[in-house]
Amino acid sequence: MNCAKNAPLSPKLSLNLGLQSRNTFGIAGMAERAYEITAAEQIPPLMQEITQNHWPWRVLGGGSNVIVPPVLSGATLLMNIAGQKITLEDSECTYLEVGAGVNWHAFVQWTLDQQLPGLENLALIPGTVGAAPIQNIGAYGVEVAQYIDHIIAFDTNSNQFVTLTNAACEFAYRDSIFKRQPGRYIVTQVVFKLPKAWQARLHYADLQAMSANLTTAKDIFAAVCDIRTKKLPNPQVIGNAGSFFQNPLVSNQQYQSLLSTYPNLVSYPDKAGQRKLAAGWLIDQCGLKGHRLGEVGVYEKQALVIVNHGNGTAADILALAKLIQDNVQERFGVTLEIEPNIL
Repeated sequence: MNCAKNAPLSPKLSLNLGLQSRNTFGIAGMAERAYEITAAEQIPPLMQEITQNHWPWRVLGGGSNVIVPPVLSGATLLMNIAGQKITLEDSECTYLEVGAGVNWHAFVQWTLDQQLPGLENLALIPGTVGAAPIQNIGAYGVEVAQYIDHIIAFDTNSNQFVTLTNAACEFAYRDSIFKRQPGRYIVTQVVFKLPKAWQARLHYADLQAMSANLTTAKDIFAAVCDIRTKKLPNPQVIGNAGSFFQNPLVSNQQYQSLLSTYPNLVSYPDKAGQRKLAAGWLIDQCGLKGHRLGEVGVYEKQALVIVNHGNGTAADILALAKLIQDNVQERFGVTLEIEPNIL
C-alpha cells in the first residue's frame, strides 16, 4: 500500500539539516543529507544511490528513542509515510494498515475513536508507528507485538520489499529482528490485528489502584495519559527520551536473593523462571533521583528518565548513563541496558 497519495518519486533533500527539533532529547545534532520519505516507492532508488556513494545511513522517525551525535554523516531518512485505514474485518478481528510515519499516540486515539480497543495501555508513548515494532514498545502490561499481524519493510539485503509475519519479527521484551539486525529493514507499513473480544489489562499497580473506575478502553486511555503526564516530563518542556533503561530480567534465584536483602524490591512476574525488576526503583535506591551531571540529570520525579537541562550532548547523556549503570551493578549485581538507540 502506498499510504501517501501522489507522493513524488524523489524525496525532498535538505543539506546540513539541524535536528534539535527532531529528537525529543533536544540535542543539537545535524544531518548532512536528510531525505523526507513520504512514500515507500521512494526508498529503492534512494538506497541504490546511497549504496553507490558508500554513504552511511539511518532512519529517523519521531526521534523519541534516539541519542543524536553532533553530526550524522551520509544520509538520514526522515520517515514521514502517512495514512491509516481499516482494511479487513471478520467475526473475530479488525485489521488496520498504518504508515510508518504516523504519530503513535495519535494512532491510538484514532483506534478508540473507531471503537477499536486494545492499544489503550500504550497511550502517550512518543514516536511513530514504524518505530513501535523495532523496540517492541510496551507499557502497563501490554506490548505492541501482541497486536501486530505483519509488517511491510524494504529489505536492504535483497533490495526488495518483504512481508514479515509476527513470528518472523522475532519479538521479545523491548526487542525484535529489526533491533538485532540494524540497517537491514526499513519499516514502511504496520498491519495491526485488533481482537473484537476486548479485555481490560489492569494488573499493573497504578491501574489496579483505580480499576473500579476503569470500565471502558477510553477510561484506561485517559488514566494512562494522566499517569504518564504526572510521572514523565514533557519533551517540549525538558528534553528526554522517556524511559531510558529497560526493566532488567533476572532469574527467580537472583530475585529471591535480592528480595531477602531488599524486602521492598519492586518487580513483576515474567516468563517462567524469571522476574522483571523495576529499573527506576533500583536507580532510586542508589540515591540518584534528581542527580545532575553538568547539563544532564536524572529526573527528580522518576529515576528511570534522563533529562537534558539545556545544552547536553550525546557524550553527556552516555556519561550519566554509565554512572547509573555502575551504581546499580555495584549495589544489586544487576546490569541495566539502555533503551534509546545511539545513532
